[in-house]
Amino acid sequence: MKLGIISDIHDNVWALERVLDALADCQELACLGDLCSPFTALQIAETFAGAIHLVWGNNDGDRQLISSRLAAYANAHLYGELGELSLDGQTAALTHYPHLGAALAKGGQYDLVCYGHDHRRGSQQVGPTVLVNPGEVMGRLGVVSCAVYDTGARAATIIE
Repeated sequence: MKLGIISDIHDNVWALERVLDALADCQELACLGDLCSPFTALQIAETFAGAIHLVWGNNDGDRQLISSRLAAYANAHLYGELGELSLDGQTAALTHYPHLGAALAKGGQYDLVCYGHDHRRGSQQVGPTVLVNPGEVMGRLGVVSCAVYDTGARAATIIE
């Protein structure tokens, strides 16, 4: 199974369209915050057919409206600040914040930990845990990126 991972969209719906196209073969999607506006959340929910797992970032504007709009989509799951999910028998934790992601990975209880916020893409092994930052959809640092985690390979790939 493949999990697409995105973060820090900051309402760049044009880049988001390209990123979602690149992740079309993924069965599930993790969004690690900083959607910003309700229309960005709707674009994700209307475009991605599989399960969508979202956590809040520090720049998500009208959280109440985002929540109410996403409630109309059975495939969209909003977790708050921390998301925990099961993927093919593996455990995953989702957060927006690097310090939480690092601490969760060091704890060793998850197979996968995903975080965003600092817009720096990368993947590393921390004990038994794969720690992934997909970078940014926004492109503020010059590179639009996302990641794919493959449960079979237990590895993540960054896509630019």
